[in-house]
Formats: sequence, C-alpha cells, structure tokens
Amino acid sequence: MEVRTVTEVPNLHQIRALEEALHKPEIRRSREAVEPLLAAGFVEFGASGKVYDRPTVIALLAQESGGDDGDLRTSNYVLTPISSDAVLLTYETEQSYGDCSMRRVLRSSVWKNDGIHWQMLFHQGTIKG
Repeated sequence: MEVRTVTEVPNLHQIRALEEALHKPEIRRSREAVEPLLAAGFVEFGASGKVYDRPTVIALLAQESGGDDGDLRTSNYVLTPISSDAVLLTYETEQSYGDCSMRRVLRSSVWKNDGIHWQMLFHQGTIKG
C-alpha cells in the first residue's frame, strides 16, 4: 500500500489498485492485509441488502473458502474527488459462474486519506437489473 499525503490527490490508477487488492483471494483472506485497507469506521451496504461493519467484514473475508467464486471482471471506473482528503470510486463488476449464471453489480467506494495512507471508509454494491 502506498503512503500518500492529504494534499496529494490520488489518481485513478492508485485508488483502483487499492480497490482491486480487495478482489484478490490472497488479500481478502488475510486479516493482516485487509485491516490497513479499511478505515476504523468502515461500513458496507452489500448487494444482498445487508449492512456490515468493519469487524464483521474482516471476519467474513478471513473465513472465505477456496471454492469457485466465479470469474470477476471489472469495468467503467470513475474517480471523483469529494473533499481534500476523500474520493469516490465507482465501477461495475460482472461475475460469471460455472453454472453459466451471471451477476452484475454497480459498486461505489469512498476512500479517505488519514494523513498517512488511503483507506476505504464506505462501500456499496447494488445489483444491476
């Protein structure tokens, strides 16, 4: 994870790399790797409609099995500054599974700089109809 100062606005590549780290099984399943990526007050509104706090997300990710999670593709990334120390990242995911089913989700994340590095403060997934 890159160290950034608050006055330095990140580019799309930097925030996208942090976001996509959370898509990788070896990161997702490692408490030590996930904790620095999620801010202390992190909240997620899941595509399922459930609301998750930071401790719950970290615990759930650490328990993920090595099963077939399908092929995840991402697209349409847009980075929008929302304050001097926060940005909004929006994008879409498409996940296909072995049974030929497909799930498309609109995603948004707020990344905040704590003065040392960028951390995800909020994430939402909305199933695309």
